[in-house]
Amino acid sequence: MAAESSTGADRPDGDGIGTGDSTGGHDHRDHGGPDPGAQTRGTLYLSLGALLLGLFLAALDQTIVATALPTIVSDLGGLDHLSWVVTAYLLAATAGTPLWGKLGDQYGRKKLFQLAIVIFLIGSALCGQAQNMPELIAFRFVQGLGGGGLIVLSMAIVGDLVPPRDRGRYQGLFGATFGATSVLGPLLGGLFVDNLSWRWVFYVNLPVGVVALGVIAAFLHIPVPPRRHRIDYAGTFLIAVVAASLVVATSLGGTTWDWGSWQIAVVAIIGAVCLVAFVAVERRAAEPVLPPELASVRTFVLCCLIAFVIGWAMFGAFTYLPTFLQVVHGVSPTLSGVHLLPLVFGLLLTSTLSGQLISHTGRWKVYPVIGTAVTAVGLLLMSTLDRHSGNLEMSVWFAVFGMGIGLVLQVIVLAVQNAVPYRQLGVATSGVTFFRSIGSAFGVAIFGTIFTNHLTHNLDDALRGVRLPPGVTPGSLTRDQQGVARLPEGVRTRVLGSYSDAITDVFLYAVPVLVVAHVLAWLLREEPLRGSVQAPDASETLPPNPVERSSGDECARALSLLGSRAGRRDLYGRIAGRAGQDLLPASCWLLLRVDESGWVDPEHLAERASLPLGAVSDAARQLEERHLTWRDGTFLITTERGRAVAAGLARAREEELAALLGDWWNADRPRDLTDLVVQLSAERGHEARWEQPRKG
Repeated sequence: MAAESSTGADRPDGDGIGTGDSTGGHDHRDHGGPDPGAQTRGTLYLSLGALLLGLFLAALDQTIVATALPTIVSDLGGLDHLSWVVTAYLLAATAGTPLWGKLGDQYGRKKLFQLAIVIFLIGSALCGQAQNMPELIAFRFVQGLGGGGLIVLSMAIVGDLVPPRDRGRYQGLFGATFGATSVLGPLLGGLFVDNLSWRWVFYVNLPVGVVALGVIAAFLHIPVPPRRHRIDYAGTFLIAVVAASLVVATSLGGTTWDWGSWQIAVVAIIGAVCLVAFVAVERRAAEPVLPPELASVRTFVLCCLIAFVIGWAMFGAFTYLPTFLQVVHGVSPTLSGVHLLPLVFGLLLTSTLSGQLISHTGRWKVYPVIGTAVTAVGLLLMSTLDRHSGNLEMSVWFAVFGMGIGLVLQVIVLAVQNAVPYRQLGVATSGVTFFRSIGSAFGVAIFGTIFTNHLTHNLDDALRGVRLPPGVTPGSLTRDQQGVARLPEGVRTRVLGSYSDAITDVFLYAVPVLVVAHVLAWLLREEPLRGSVQAPDASETLPPNPVERSSGDECARALSLLGSRAGRRDLYGRIAGRAGQDLLPASCWLLLRVDESGWVDPEHLAERASLPLGAVSDAARQLEERHLTWRDGTFLITTERGRAVAAGLARAREEELAALLGDWWNADRPRDLTDLVVQLSAERGHEARWEQPRKG
């Protein structure tokens, strides 16, 4: 909205304008979002930087451990329990996600975020001190509890710091952080192991976390008051027990416990009872973790199953590929991280490409259909690898596998968001990412069980009748790979072949599951995507990260991201047409910016918005010729007629945003959705005010 007259706040008279946190003399009406004038730009960036540090640490710990695992196992022993180092973290982070989100709303996110950092740092310090595998697994669980809070709360606090219009742009930084950790995790893990110790994989969190904790304490000021919730503690506990029972049974069954043992029976009974209890509790819960009515949404059910399988395939493979590279091929931990880069780059490439194509075409079903098939082919190709495979062959097969996963990840989230009513948008998004995260934990566990069983069988066959060095037995080689180096050349070749076959068999056994996911993808019913769901978030699409947002927060993020693309000629052309104006698209954009800020220096604005100066100058000239603005030195100021035209353009922009919501924008829409669209249309661009130069 513009100021009310062409005097006073409208005039760039140099008083109280243009400073770091100035509002340019304009009124701050309550649009339901945070007041951008409440803190300086520097304070905001410091707060966001600390949040990014916390998120970086939590996301990094999901990938950095993979390349260090073979060395950790060599030091601590317990190769048969290798999977639990990853699984414990994933289970804790996933199970705690709903509670961190609701408790942060209720008791204040700053305090909860600080608590999450402290828990994460305590877990990291203890992991670095672990003397055996049971200790490390237990401490990883503690670390995961804190890590889940860091992920959920850091992204939620962005909504407290910046208004809806700018939310997508800032949350895009958090998505980029997840992409960066996917690449850096394997490399950093290898570098620490090669040059320091595997314990530094955990110790590195301490100084960075302390810095983040200090900055948060000193500079983070959250203006949004806490909201009351009826937290579904029982549902959260029960679904966590069900997930843990599933993972425990599949990881210990057939290895530590026989499948027919009483221990497996007890775990299965506990899981089944808790599942029945969970369904009963969710029917009565005021704010259920997973509303039962979602089970009737076909697309949601299918996408959750596909997400479960994709999470299983990706993280299961990601955990055991470093062992294949370091043990079978003898590469260093650092180089094993380099070998994994084709997988990560393939994933990021097709994930980005499919998102762009969906935005242009609106078609989405083809991607999970092709993606599950390509992922299955990638697993099949990786199952053919052995100790003689070349680097090029391994890189290509890894890339094929990653490209398949990238085609599926974000599409199933978009499909779920498109299939549910607005009121269930947040919980449905959380649900599909929850199943993907549980699938990741389950995949690591089941891969570990298959690997251990096959390795034991392969070693028994390979070493039958072979004289082994003192203290080395086939059983010891399944628990500790250090003994491999002490074996005679011929025997070592047999053992390495056993390791290779055990790991690649894991990939082969996963192929039929991907075939099932491929069939499920064919069963998806393609419906036209409403515009508001064509803005994927990397934090939602890179496994195994769980997400916890309300419907309003999720919609604000998506519409904000789409709104940040409003410089496109076609969008502002549509706005002009809807408003009945024959202005250039750039002129519409500039008039709205002048009206929002009260006054604008076109040259300075073009520089800040990274737009061609010629286009902005032509727009400014047209506005002056139409008497929609007048000049005071280098500044443009709206005329009475300009304010009227700008009001029409603002209404047209609001209608364009509403059109993105499709059938969510109906007569029965909730008030918060109406308020959100009004905010996005009328709210001032506070960064533009921050960046205004002082006149005179």
